[in-house]
Amino acid sequence: MIFWELFIAFLIPNLLAYGGGPASIPLIEHEVVDRYEWMTQSEFSEFLALANSLPGPIATKMAGYIGFEVGGILGGIIALFATVAPTLILMITLLNLLQKYRDSPKVMRLSSFVLPAIAVLLITLTFDFAKSSYESNKLIPTILMIVGSYIALEKFKVPSIIVIAAGLLIGGFLL
Repeated sequence: MIFWELFIAFLIPNLLAYGGGPASIPLIEHEVVDRYEWMTQSEFSEFLALANSLPGPIATKMAGYIGFEVGGILGGIIALFATVAPTLILMITLLNLLQKYRDSPKVMRLSSFVLPAIAVLLITLTFDFAKSSYESNKLIPTILMIVGSYIALEKFKVPSIIVIAAGLLIGGFLL
């Protein structure tokens, strides 16, 4: 039963996510944290930060890790397959169709409607993480981490992997 649940938990988000990894993160979070309760919000946030610092697609890293944690090696393989196979099949199937109509105003309009929805999903995920940080670290450390990360990324153009690593170190040692 756990293998079927893993398959469904990663199949649904990856069928519904338009645009790849960033769009699928809130959907995976819903399945893993809220629906099946395999991880807490805090554990998911920590793993997401770590996974973002590693190279490669985020959805496959999440599927492999969570699948392995829940169902061992077979669970990791099933979760990874559920993540990759639908996208691959749909991509191959639809590639010719999109190529044929790539200059169509309808296709361009579809993209202009979907991109704001992705932005809203990412903003929602950000607020969930800020809430989780506030609940475990209180207000001042949460605000300092948000402001410090923003300044490091935007003003000083520090690579995101360094900001994430610094956040993990600060969170691990000081908070």
